[in-house]
Amino acid sequence: MATYRGAIVDVDGTLVRGDNGLSGAADAVRTLRETGIDPLFFSNNPTQPPEHYVERLAAHDIDIDAAEVLTSALVTAEFLEDEHAGRDVFVVGETYLRELLERRGFAVRDDPDDADVLVASIDREFDYETLTEAFWALENGASFVGTDPDVTIPVHERLVPGSGAIINAIAGVAGRDPNHVLGKPSADAGRAALSHLDVSPEECLVVGDRLDTDVALGERVGATTVLVRSGVTTPGELAESDATPDYVLDSVREIGEVLAD
Repeated sequence: MATYRGAIVDVDGTLVRGDNGLSGAADAVRTLRETGIDPLFFSNNPTQPPEHYVERLAAHDIDIDAAEVLTSALVTAEFLEDEHAGRDVFVVGETYLRELLERRGFAVRDDPDDADVLVASIDREFDYETLTEAFWALENGASFVGTDPDVTIPVHERLVPGSGAIINAIAGVAGRDPNHVLGKPSADAGRAALSHLDVSPEECLVVGDRLDTDVALGERVGATTVLVRSGVTTPGELAESDATPDYVLDSVREIGEVLAD
């Protein structure tokens, strides 16, 4: 039986979908804790603070602490502190991301010509003017950083565009790829998650519903990967994917099967 000390657990599509809790999610989290496994709840959603997830999961009988939450926004902020400290940023994103970067000491500029770094993320008010200004920032030589690669995100029973859609639009008009895309499955995200948990990859599970982010993150860092079929991954996508999860479960409620193996 493998010995795990930590688990990187996805939120949307794994524990909840929109405003609805997924069956067995609360029991699964309790099972992890009772087995001595510390969970880290990792969302690629860069629009909300950790406290949002505390309240959101509490509504579905999942009790967590804000310190147990990691998001692509937090990974992005940590990356910028390490690589672009003191630089001015132009943000294509929503209020929380802007405020987070300001609290971390970055000057968030309204003029794209003043920016050293363009930070691109989901922006539900994204329009032609914003696209133009992002293009100008890159034309002026700014570094290009994306919060996360999720082209779509699940909301209730449907998908809507995510950060990746915005990042790809900017990359398309600028004719250049981002210098870095943070969040899952980046190496930066993997290092941040393992550091928060203080575990080695061999002692860690990665549980989620996406092959291209959750499973890919686990494979990148060398952790044990668990794909749940309660989210966006279809059987056809699983069959055709180069990513091969170590375990495939119908839902997270079956996590005990992994722990008993």
